[in-house]
Amino acid sequence: MEEPAEPRRARGQAFIEALREDLDLYSVEDLEERIAGLEGEIARVKARLDRKKASRSAADAFFKS
Repeated sequence: MEEPAEPRRARGQAFIEALREDLDLYSVEDLEERIAGLEGEIARVKARLDRKKASRSAADAFFKS
């Protein structure tokens, strides 16, 4: 018999959990590493947002002509 699969976390749940995390437990190095990771994630999200906006603009231009 198969074990039941773990339930999927809701979209954005990891982000919510990260916001609630106790930062007092981290060292200075850990916090700097966390900042670098978050900055990388911000860049990744901005790049995705730019691609989505470009796709939307192209679609709007196509259907308005």
